[in-house]
Amino acid sequence: MSWIQKLHETYNNCQSSIGYSGKEGSRPLLPICHITAQAHIEIVINKNGDFRRASLITEKSSMATIIPCTESSSGKVGSKPVNHPLCDKLQYVAGDFVKYGGTVTSGFAKDPDEPHRNYVQMLTEWNQSKFGHPKTAAILKYVGKKTVVKDLVEQKILFVRKGKFSEKSEVAREKNAKDVFSILNSQEDAFIRWIVESPDVEESKTWKDKSLWDSWINYYLSSKEKEPICFVSGEDAILTSNHPKYIRREGDGAKLISSNDTSGFTYRGRFLTDDQAVNVGLEVSQKAHYALLWLISLQGYRKDDLAIVAWATSGAEIPSPMDDAFSILGANDLVSDQAPKASTAQDVAIKLKKKIAGYGKEIGDTTDIVVMGLDSASPGRLSITYYRELKGSDFLQRIDDWHNSCAWRHYYRSITIQDERTGKPKQKFIPFVGAPSPSDIAEAAYGVNRDGKFEVDAKLRKTTVQRILPCIIDRQPIPRDLVESAVRRASNRVGLENWQWNKVLTIACALFKKHNRKENYDMTLDPNRKTRDYLYGRLLALAESLEEWALSKAGEDRPTNAARLMQRFSEHPYSTWRTIELALTPYKARLGGKSKKRQRLIDEVVAAFDDGDFTSDKRLSGEFLLGYHCQREFLRSNRAEDLEDSNESAETSDTK
Repeated sequence: MSWIQKLHETYNNCQSSIGYSGKEGSRPLLPICHITAQAHIEIVINKNGDFRRASLITEKSSMATIIPCTESSSGKVGSKPVNHPLCDKLQYVAGDFVKYGGTVTSGFAKDPDEPHRNYVQMLTEWNQSKFGHPKTAAILKYVGKKTVVKDLVEQKILFVRKGKFSEKSEVAREKNAKDVFSILNSQEDAFIRWIVESPDVEESKTWKDKSLWDSWINYYLSSKEKEPICFVSGEDAILTSNHPKYIRREGDGAKLISSNDTSGFTYRGRFLTDDQAVNVGLEVSQKAHYALLWLISLQGYRKDDLAIVAWATSGAEIPSPMDDAFSILGANDLVSDQAPKASTAQDVAIKLKKKIAGYGKEIGDTTDIVVMGLDSASPGRLSITYYRELKGSDFLQRIDDWHNSCAWRHYYRSITIQDERTGKPKQKFIPFVGAPSPSDIAEAAYGVNRDGKFEVDAKLRKTTVQRILPCIIDRQPIPRDLVESAVRRASNRVGLENWQWNKVLTIACALFKKHNRKENYDMTLDPNRKTRDYLYGRLLALAESLEEWALSKAGEDRPTNAARLMQRFSEHPYSTWRTIELALTPYKARLGGKSKKRQRLIDEVVAAFDDGDFTSDKRLSGEFLLGYHCQREFLRSNRAEDLEDSNESAETSDTK
């Protein structure tokens, strides 16, 4: 139960973050005995319980509402779902719901007024306790008037026809109208939240009033009895067997702790009752689960059924092992108006190291760091597929080592900027140096192009990401089959757009460099490296560059022979090189003396081969991609050489 202890500790250390204090779009850190619900209508009353106004909540981002709940109401299951104590659907809060033809849940069909009676009874007991609150008193007075639906109809929030709720098809609506039917198919399902206005109250919104949260928590916990013994805290506590769900996202029904196996192989034959297996306190369970869902939403990786999150129990910010250098550094540290140079790689590496060192100052060397992976074992069961506890210094050292050992120069990340000429938004690609993210690695190894996007089978992506995580946190070697798959994908451009292939190429280089770490490959061109595969990669880049140059001068836009024959070249380099070299003849003639320096470079690379290596037609390893990419980047960053070729050609012509 170490994971639940760490999450409980994290919740207690992050008390100041409870409520709506996270980043935009993230789920709040919930107070215990509360959940979030999607509200559709907010009703404003005064402290005396008099109706003031109501409004429809049409923005989805504003619907999330923190509401008090009981253990029974938090699930809302069965034919007679238990009501929430404060905010709920119309069938509970509106005493005139049935009067307007509202249809209650099937279990209440024999007594349609029961949902409202139960709601009023629970609210009354809370209000009459020593933990009552002025807002509960005002809401109780208002709902006691049984005019909720009537007031909403008068405010033109709800629609009725002949005194009964209207169907969507019965209402004359304008196209794209912002009414109740724009957010609900049936207005009877509308969820109500409350605003209680008073001159002496700072926070009128019930879902943001911390004093109201505390009022319900104290009342609800006081109504329960403590029992021996919570296995997590080691103390007598209010025990629970109903643990929270919605952990990875809203609507997620899988639970980490469940005890409903009461038929068939009851508890796999090991126990007679659930409390013989484990006892967990209500507060401990909710704090741990609420901390986990908050952390996943705030800083976790979520894709399909897989969720991975790393956090410091102190609440301090840490880098995510699922991020690349672009995400860790941020666009502001990487954007530059200058053209990228060879030295940029070192500059970015220094920035990344400083950023990680900055995290170290924030969290300290001895702070506990937890990395957890979650996946669905079944639709209702959530399993912990990966769990590690590390100290802060060890965790940051492993993140730094991953980004150093798997670093390469990448160009596939972008930001949206405004085009100065047209004023329209456009994408600006930002080069960065570091390790690719596990999700991008999955795309590079197994992605296919569909409508300009990489698509990877969900199970294959999940499995790949789970295999890479131990390579980051536990320093395990990159799986060989993953490296080979990326290398094969980079060698075959068929079916990929140019930006996609470039992404696959740089990621394949990063993985091969990581897998062959002892070789100490550099990200810049190494003219002293004489290995066969590296030299053949350089030759391919030089041939491609020369042909691209000639095609550009002629205004032609088509793939080069080197690009088309790249896969064949990787399998039979010597025989394919002869084809590529012969095809360069017309392009050399077109460029004339301007191509002499490029031809001289080709001759120098050919001369660098050891005896027998050049004429060998043995398949190339992924090292040829490193030579290819480094040579290509060198040519791009040294364009002044092209001008020297032109000057040399002009001087030769003048002499003649």
